[in-house]
Amino acid sequence: MISRYYLEAFERFYETFVAIFSSSYILFYLFLAVLSYLAIKKHLNAKYFIHDDLLVKSNTMIGVSVVAPAFNEGATIVSNVKSLLSLTYPNFEVIIVNDGSTDDTLEKLIREFQLVQVDFYYKEKIKTQKVRGHYKSTNPIYAKLLVVDKENGKSKADASNAGINSAKHPLFLCTDVDCILKKDTIIKLAKPFMESKRKVIATGAGIRISNSCEVKDGFLVKVHFPTNWYARFQELEYVRAFLFGRMAWSQINGLLLVSGGLGMFDKEVAIAAGGYWHKSLGEDMELITRMRKHMYDTKQKFSIKYIPESLCWTEVPANAKVLIRQRSRWARGLIQTLYIHRTMFFNPKYGKTAFLILPYFFSFEFMVPILELLGVFSLLIGFYLLDIDYVFLFYVSLFVYLFYLILTLVSIFLDEILYRNYANLKEILILTGMAFIEPFAYHPVNIYASLKGYWHFFRQKEQKWGEMPRLGFNSQNKKENETT
Repeated sequence: MISRYYLEAFERFYETFVAIFSSSYILFYLFLAVLSYLAIKKHLNAKYFIHDDLLVKSNTMIGVSVVAPAFNEGATIVSNVKSLLSLTYPNFEVIIVNDGSTDDTLEKLIREFQLVQVDFYYKEKIKTQKVRGHYKSTNPIYAKLLVVDKENGKSKADASNAGINSAKHPLFLCTDVDCILKKDTIIKLAKPFMESKRKVIATGAGIRISNSCEVKDGFLVKVHFPTNWYARFQELEYVRAFLFGRMAWSQINGLLLVSGGLGMFDKEVAIAAGGYWHKSLGEDMELITRMRKHMYDTKQKFSIKYIPESLCWTEVPANAKVLIRQRSRWARGLIQTLYIHRTMFFNPKYGKTAFLILPYFFSFEFMVPILELLGVFSLLIGFYLLDIDYVFLFYVSLFVYLFYLILTLVSIFLDEILYRNYANLKEILILTGMAFIEPFAYHPVNIYASLKGYWHFFRQKEQKWGEMPRLGFNSQNKKENETT
């Protein structure tokens, strides 16, 4: 039987820990809120001095290679490629990497774009599965298109690396072939590389949800608010994470993650860092970490920028099963990256990455799901064995909830004021209402998915991506499926 002394000691420790951790959590996010405000203000002021139209008309624009892996995308590949080719930028190429598709993806590309296999100087700077050939169009209209055919590498990373090896320009934009990009995406992401006094090694921007949007032939016709509940909750996440969190980290040059769906990189630095790691489950975060490490190791000053604008639309999971699978992979990718780069923690050589960024991701990203689970067990133990001050815990929990809610609401309204992505007041009110119930209806799903991912990682269960079934934009029953 546990003595009363130890139970009371546990009670004091638990209440003290809750108070300290909650206070630290709130103070740090207040710090991020201030940084986010400063970064957005800086971005808006810069828009009035440098106009994109002037840069686009320049004959000395830095070249950009758009790299988009494709695996069994035969149903939409033609319209997706046409959409990428329509981007507004004077000096770019589109590289589609056919990653060993077993459907008619390659055949449709060859037929539609009049492709022929060409002699191509291919230097494998990053190791990949065998590249079988390169294809160019005989039609001058599609002169910007290059198709790389390779054996399947069982990961987006391997296909992306083949595209990077084939790229001729000093910058590459990595995206998913089914993502829908705004026409001015390249110029928005490339501008920091040309303006910054310090070497920029990567840029990212906001990603939005396309589940209920109207899309025709690969082009976004009209933006609609998601009708599916899971998609709506993810809309909240995306607005909060991209506009609030990443803008704050960008302000202090602390970004550790540029989304795999939309990110522009310095090719030379990415190759020097080893490219995407094909065994990673969070290849976007892992690459940025290695690129930062490379810059520190070579004693080069650098920056990673984030653009607070929505430049990309992508489909997100529309049911719990697929969402949990995706978030479980993200969780495994997080802990995998932290574990691989554990020697960087508190190493003076790596500056703020070692003393601020990595400790933050460990404490407030990796540890939070574990601490929430332990908190539930502690409450259950306390309910039966201790006289825990539940009034104190209630007020602490309420304060954290209200603070989290305020951050979310500010992100929603700031996003609407700046970019007006929603059609009417009703959509804003619905999203606001979702913010109130998110901690109870959606957050537990994410916590479960994260813990499941950690469990699989520590058990050394097979590390694989898993598929995310998509409804697609042309499904006649798309809206009906979304609402189920």
